[in-house]
Amino acid sequence: METDGKIRPKQRLSIDYVGYAMIAPGYLIYFLFIFIPLIVGVYYSFTNYNFYSTPEFVGLQNYTRLLQDALFGKAMYNTFIYALFTIVPQLFLGLILAVLLNGKLFGRVFSRASIYIPNVTSMVAVSMIWLWIYDPALGILNRMIKVFGVDPIQWLYNPNTAMMAVVIMSIWKSLGYTMIVYLAGLQSIPSSLYEAAHMDGASKIRQFFSITIPMLKPTTFFILVMSCINSFMVFEQVNIMTAGGPLNSTTTVVHQIYLRGFQDFQMGYASAMAIVLFLITLVITLINFKYGNQGDDLDVD
Repeated sequence: METDGKIRPKQRLSIDYVGYAMIAPGYLIYFLFIFIPLIVGVYYSFTNYNFYSTPEFVGLQNYTRLLQDALFGKAMYNTFIYALFTIVPQLFLGLILAVLLNGKLFGRVFSRASIYIPNVTSMVAVSMIWLWIYDPALGILNRMIKVFGVDPIQWLYNPNTAMMAVVIMSIWKSLGYTMIVYLAGLQSIPSSLYEAAHMDGASKIRQFFSITIPMLKPTTFFILVMSCINSFMVFEQVNIMTAGGPLNSTTTVVHQIYLRGFQDFQMGYASAMAIVLFLITLVITLINFKYGNQGDDLDVD
């Protein structure tokens, strides 16, 4: 480069060793506890590993077995049903609560905290509480419906109601997280947009659909992606509340991975299930990124 008749040597970028040192622990943790287990899981999925003998390569035998396993198909179906009936109501209810608690309501701080507390509570503790709520004889839910003349319902012991009961509990626990994220998105929307809409005569409902919903598109996309991933990993509440029953009506893919791997000691087969679940989750996430318009920042100057 020539400046003032002099040629200056090209400046070389300095390496920020301190910065690399700061991010190294994060990459190390990812490498040790995510990347390596993933590679090992892929390897075991092509073997007959059972904890006690040396793994032997069996090719695609575990994967072909999955195609013939009716129980795995049932678990996959239950997982999709669980994801569908938790994600959609969670998005809708979380948004409604966020809009209500974003206004100047009496006790809104207490309400926000009360709704969010279940999200930071242990899933084991929450599952035990809801076991009592759903108890056929002593549960508070059956006592409440008995007031209206309804006979006690076997919530967790009836194949027709067990999945619904687990879904309701899961929505209740995760609703606070969705509400808080939406609340943060609402507070980032410039108030000038609502003021301009009000001056133009737009009603509150029109403002909600024309301003709030479009401006929350990136927030909704984030919640949708995270909810999909979490829904496909459902395990604790199923294992504690129903153990996959009755009649496998609540068993999920992760629950089947646990049973095959740590009860039947078929770790190779369980690894194949895990890889299939990983691929399905990856595909759904990529579809969300493709069609979720996550890049719309909707900046307002």
